[in-house]
Amino acid sequence: MIRKRSLVRRTAAVAAAGAAALVLAACGGDDGSSAAGHGGHSTATASASTSQGQHNAADVAFAKGMIPHHRQAVEMADLAPERAQSAEVKKLAADIKKAQDPEIKTLSGWLTSWGEEVPADGAMDHSMHGMDGMMTAEEMTELENASGKAFDTAFMEMMIKHHEGAVEMAKTEQADGAYAPATKMAEEIIASQSAEIEQMNQLLGKD
Repeated sequence: MIRKRSLVRRTAAVAAAGAAALVLAACGGDDGSSAAGHGGHSTATASASTSQGQHNAADVAFAKGMIPHHRQAVEMADLAPERAQSAEVKKLAADIKKAQDPEIKTLSGWLTSWGEEVPADGAMDHSMHGMDGMMTAEEMTELENASGKAFDTAFMEMMIKHHEGAVEMAKTEQADGAYAPATKMAEEIIASQSAEIEQMNQLLGKD
């Protein structure tokens, strides 16, 4: 029907076919909706699947950096029940652990699904110390040896620094990441940890 050697006729035929498709789609009503709907659904599902599975180097860096970062925050929080004097500090530590433990599992799952290596548990990357708010071994020892009001102050001062590092990492992920669940987690980290920074600053101001 369409003669390929005639560009004019081919263009006209394509335009006519497009118009016919529009008319059919408009007039098809319920009869045509199932086929059109099925096709649309398949395309949307494939698109969503591609979007969900897409990740880049920034997403990998975010997961690999945030896992040891979160692990150290949980380690710090674990010290609070026995050492903290303030009930508010104890609750804050419990909230931090409750939020970050599941995120560690989620981040690890992402890395595994991407074929990437999950940072070894307990193996701290020394290059991270002093970066992104990570505590040094000396600072962790100082916190372990503190108790009462001194622990409360040291814990909050260190955790503010730690949270600020996490917020910066999350902002980088938001700017550069491609994996939607990771950028969503980054958004949640920014919101929750910024609120906790504000809370800790207020508590320190009361002392």
